[in-house]
Amino acid sequence: MHEIPKTYRVHGHAIVSTDDRIADEQGHMPKALRVPADWRRFRKALDEAVVVVLGRLGHELHPDASGRRRIVVTRGKTHPAPTADVMFWNPLATPLQDVLASFVPGGGPIAVPGGQGVFDLFLQIGYDEFHLARAHRVTLGEGTSVFSGVDDGVPAERLLAEAGLVPGTPEILDAERDVTVAVWRPRAGR
Repeated sequence: MHEIPKTYRVHGHAIVSTDDRIADEQGHMPKALRVPADWRRFRKALDEAVVVVLGRLGHELHPDASGRRRIVVTRGKTHPAPTADVMFWNPLATPLQDVLASFVPGGGPIAVPGGQGVFDLFLQIGYDEFHLARAHRVTLGEGTSVFSGVDDGVPAERLLAEAGLVPGTPEILDAERDVTVAVWRPRAGR
């Protein structure tokens, strides 16, 4: 149902703990995963994107004062009318290509910062890049995993590999805190 025109590039962005969690038990990003070097890199990617696609909770918890355009993924049948900067999208009701054509025609990078349901959705649709940052000294134990498959015992890296992505060479973001990032890309063009 969902096809992404070749003029768009889908870039996922997540920082995870050693146990592949993006949020604590309350659904909030813990301070231990807030790494300035990762934050700068992430903000730059958002600034370069033509649109940010995120979940409803992320949209509500993190209002965007920068004026970035957002597509908010929702399962609801009713939602607010679109504005110049925000469009709500139910993937069960409308193909992604239709939303992109009406809201951000012309193509460009699409930033996908989550949460889990949105990461899962685009794991099926297809990523052109997935920036997986890892805080190697942080274990959360409980909380929200980056992909739902992690809850079934499958590591995030394996899920990305099963989706046809391969990792690039990891880059050190913060040596003192032992935080790295690897950019995963398709084995062959999408």
